[in-house]
Amino acid sequence: MDADVIIVGAGLAGLVASNELVRAGKKVLILDQENAANLGGQAFWSFGGIFMVDTPMQRRLGVKDSLDLAWQDWQGSAGWDRLEGDHPEDEWAQQWGRAYVEFAAGEKRPWLQEQGVKFTPLVGWAERGDLSARGHGNSVPRFHVPWGTGTGISEPFADKAREAAKAGSVIFRFRHRVDRLVFQNGRVTGVTGAVLAQDDAPRGAPSNRDRVGSFTVTAQAVVIATGGIGGNHEQVRKWWPSRLGTPPRRMITGVPEHVDGRMLDIATEQGVRLVNRDRMWHYTEGLQNWNPIWPDHAIRILPGPSSMWFDARGRRLPVPGLPGYDTLGTLKILRATPDIAEYDYSWFILDQTIIKKEFALSGSEQNPDITNRDLGLLLRSRLGRTAPGPVEDFKEHGADFVVADTLPELVRKMNDLTGDGLLDEQQLETQIRARDNELVNPYSKDAQTMGIRNSRRFLGDRLARVARPHAILDPAHGPLIAVRLWIVTRKTLGGIQTDLAGRALNTAGQPIEGLYAAGEAAGFGGGGAHGYNALEGTFLGGCIFTGRTVGRSLAGAV
Repeated sequence: MDADVIIVGAGLAGLVASNELVRAGKKVLILDQENAANLGGQAFWSFGGIFMVDTPMQRRLGVKDSLDLAWQDWQGSAGWDRLEGDHPEDEWAQQWGRAYVEFAAGEKRPWLQEQGVKFTPLVGWAERGDLSARGHGNSVPRFHVPWGTGTGISEPFADKAREAAKAGSVIFRFRHRVDRLVFQNGRVTGVTGAVLAQDDAPRGAPSNRDRVGSFTVTAQAVVIATGGIGGNHEQVRKWWPSRLGTPPRRMITGVPEHVDGRMLDIATEQGVRLVNRDRMWHYTEGLQNWNPIWPDHAIRILPGPSSMWFDARGRRLPVPGLPGYDTLGTLKILRATPDIAEYDYSWFILDQTIIKKEFALSGSEQNPDITNRDLGLLLRSRLGRTAPGPVEDFKEHGADFVVADTLPELVRKMNDLTGDGLLDEQQLETQIRARDNELVNPYSKDAQTMGIRNSRRFLGDRLARVARPHAILDPAHGPLIAVRLWIVTRKTLGGIQTDLAGRALNTAGQPIEGLYAAGEAAGFGGGGAHGYNALEGTFLGGCIFTGRTVGRSLAGAV
């Protein structure tokens, strides 16, 4: 055998599994089709937020959280409904969901800190939900931000793998693309595939697929940790659910091109059970990156609650289409409403006061203050007189930003940008003034206005995330800003069905000896631990939890 365990995929889930195996004295072979620059996978590029429950950081900010409240939120968001018949698709997903929430409310924070992950004092209120207590969304802020953003999560585990490689416990074979699982007497004993030509492409950039050789490697077990389908628009369209309307003709991409779902199809062709493939997570606040790394490189706005959101025809989105509330609920509005589904974009309208306090951009490269652990820059950029530098760069260079001193000028520029002439100045002014009129009193019937005031009751939002309520058309808060928003492909919520040990199941619902799955490839556990929705900060956490579980299971089995 070439190793005790083969891990296919050098992203966060694979690295966490490897770390557990090395600690148990096992030898690990890690295969990845990309080069060594991509160690850490998608996690490296992320903002890095982590869902945790009842932490010291929450309590310092006056947040009262609990396992019971978090589980209520998780169940309301997941909406698992495939629980009938033989081997139902949500059978293991629901159990993984419960196990993950218990982990998030228990040893997750101290364990991550033991691994070298450090957290800022910031706790964000992401995915605020559909405005019902038992429905989708976080009842309280739970989005914990690590120092280093995504690199602060991925690099501690990448560093451990590099050290293990120096000691001989880990073998890296980059540019090795797996094409088949190898079975012997019904057990997976290895993988076979193609050696790809060397390629010095920077992290995240496309690489060649030139085959220069072949390989076969063997081990006692194989772990599939190859991620989802977010970089493959053909696959996204293939599995797009009708409940979300029609997929856009144009989408932009929130993950590198190599996140192509290829290994998922290989697995299912060889009898591995994939479930819930129609469940996916795509953002609605995407920007075309003015300085791209991969094709159609998207950056997502992490919005505060004050921007006004309009469809392509200039109509304010109905509840739950509010910034930062219900991602898939908003996606459904945009893609299932008949007279706007033909348009692939929507609009934020806001002002300089809002953008400087409420706009954050996803991604490690868009947050140099936190990524570089620069406290001084953090305070200057988050509490200063202007928006953070990367946000101002997008405002100046981004193809989707329009800036003007007056509403007539803004509307003219918006129509010029799209070329479709759909927007009417009077219609927009009427809607904006109606919302501005709701700010005269500290109470309101307008759901968004109530949400803004509710947000400012949370100390963290009031200090660093939510602007003081004001009239958008007040020139003192100008200039006016419009941002064209696209759909961003991102996460796969279904995947390989696994039991609570991380063992991959076959089409009869039975474990396949020697085969495990972790991370997004496993639907972050059980083939769908999130159900239909996500509470944010749960994707990296799902990679960590499934990777740790698989590593520990295998440590006792091989």
